[in-house]
Amino acid sequence: MTESLRLAPITPANVETAMAVRVRPDQERFVSPVAKSLAEAYVQPQVAWPRLVLDGDRPVGFLMAFIDIDWDGRGVDFRSGLWRLNVTPEAQGRGVGRFAVRAVAAEIERRGATRMYVTWEPAEDGPEGFYRRLGFRLTGEESGGQRVGVLDLARGVS
Repeated sequence: MTESLRLAPITPANVETAMAVRVRPDQERFVSPVAKSLAEAYVQPQVAWPRLVLDGDRPVGFLMAFIDIDWDGRGVDFRSGLWRLNVTPEAQGRGVGRFAVRAVAAEIERRGATRMYVTWEPAEDGPEGFYRRLGFRLTGEESGGQRVGVLDLARGVS
């Protein structure tokens, strides 16, 4: 599947398609709906990088990265990373999530950063295992009650 995966910017022509991307019902507590992500991107265009994940022309996911966000609001710690990742149920386990993380890593690296961050809700059935398998390690920080993971981009996504 990963050979035909690609990212598309969100446009007036595909915004409805993007908003139709849903995760499994048991995963909804871990990630916001695409419509909320797009609203956040609209009010924070300087840091939000939303993209539709397509397999050929078929939507299989949505991602949103944050680019150079003022992490603690003090103007000294700017970070980039994966803000949201929604993968459709039928596409899960087929490399879409890994593709999305690699795509965000490549964009962040292209912009000159050396680290990529992600946060997740701590839960037995949450996404932590997925991110840890890709090479993210815990920073020991929390953000909004979520664990913070970091990936050294020089090592790449596993």
